[in-house]
Amino acid sequence: MKGLPSAWPRPLAVVVIAAWLALLALPPWLLGRWRADRLATLSDPAVQAEWDTFREAMRQESDRSGPVQRKVPKSPEPPELVWLRDYFALAVTTWVVLVGVLGGFLGLLVVGVSGRTPSGPGSGGPSGPPPGRGSA
Repeated sequence: MKGLPSAWPRPLAVVVIAAWLALLALPPWLLGRWRADRLATLSDPAVQAEWDTFREAMRQESDRSGPVQRKVPKSPEPPELVWLRDYFALAVTTWVVLVGVLGGFLGLLVVGVSGRTPSGPGSGGPSGPPPGRGSA
């Protein structure tokens, strides 16, 4: 039947929604897998010893006079370990909110711009005069 809305969504809308959902879910999932591997690596005592050595080297360089003053890192643990352990949920939440809102809006924009203008009776389209005006 011509003029009635289709029960099936347009193919572009399906593609946009699938891409949006993939962008929403795939990076946090990949980051979670990478996080598990990195946390296992960073919990090694050798990594902590390397970080302590680096901090000590920065402490010695900060005592020197010269054009560049080095700052000793305040964290007793490697920054990557702190970020992956303490701020992972914040990073995932931020990603989901930003991609959810911005990506969803962009998807709606793309689907809306690609839509066809209605051309049925009463729409003011090229198919005929607007309602209320008959032929004489």
